Amino acid sequence: MHKSILLFAFVAFGCATQHQSSRVRKIRAIDGLMREYSGNVPGAAVAIVRDGKIVFERGYGMADLEAGVPISPHTNFRLASITKQFTATAIEILAERERISYDDPITRWLPSLPPYASGITIRHLLTHTSGLLDYEDLIPRTRTEQVSDADVFQLLAATDHTLFPPGSRYQYSNGGFVLLGLIVERVTGEPLGTFLKREVFDRAGMANSVLAEPRIAIANRSYGYTQAGTRWDRRDQSVTSATRGDGAIYSSVDDLVRWDAALRRATLVRPETLRLAFTPAVATGQPGESYGFGWYLSEHQGRRMIWHTGDTVSFHNAIVRFDQPELTVIVLTNRDGGDPLALAKAIADLQFP
Repeated sequence: MHKSILLFAFVAFGCATQHQSSRVRKIRAIDGLMREYSGNVPGAAVAIVRDGKIVFERGYGMADLEAGVPISPHTNFRLASITKQFTATAIEILAERERISYDDPITRWLPSLPPYASGITIRHLLTHTSGLLDYEDLIPRTRTEQVSDADVFQLLAATDHTLFPPGSRYQYSNGGFVLLGLIVERVTGEPLGTFLKREVFDRAGMANSVLAEPRIAIANRSYGYTQAGTRWDRRDQSVTSATRGDGAIYSSVDDLVRWDAALRRATLVRPETLRLAFTPAVATGQPGESYGFGWYLSEHQGRRMIWHTGDTVSFHNAIVRFDQPELTVIVLTNRDGGDPLALAKAIADLQFP
């Protein structure tokens, strides 16, 4: 064999070996970061997508301790506030079809709200600048029955003011996204879950994702747990777990990889709509942080980061996305405590050049 061919083969083999060694080190580092989620404990699922390819996907720990079911990339977790980006997308789809306008007053679609609501627009709800009172603060402390979207509407309808003039500043509002879900239903004449399935989940290939509602079965479901001393107690629901537009989607890292691809390819809404959703609309008050339509925007390691967390009883999650390079990290967990956003950023750091 010619010497140059031998040299090329040696160099190629050496590069391949180095690449494999680097990959093994990264996997070991990720496993190390996720160590406390491993074993016979409530756990987590992690996925990494780089330049459109899945480079890592793994489950840790248990989805159901009582039944001994381990977590896999197909395990469905309650997304909590990561749901908001899907509700925002439903609104964006309707806006593209000219069925609504971002600057519609919400009383156009929810006319029985009090007069103060006439100054609140759909855009204000999308960007957490509505000034709506927190519906969580309006729930009677003695209530044990879960609050529905209709209950949230009634709680807000019974108020007579906003916390500040709409559009004047940011304050995170779960109630605002509950109202957005109700607006989708009013505009389309169909349940929010039906619209999301047809227009978002099916089109994105998210076959196992679902908006949780009464009598809706959730396949491959994980259950949430909280630690009590040395044991883990199932604590999967709270009084606010039945509201939908703000946090009721169940999905897996496998399906969220497909969601990420739909965003990268602009298959659900046009690129200009995505640019609007990812454009800072309001500063949140945290240094360097702003909010678009259902997404936070900030920087990490000098790179623009588009992200959101989801936190509810015994489920804590994060999705972080970067454009240069194209990189997405998803961390879903089914336990109280932990910091999935910090984990997602640490895992992202392993992928940067």
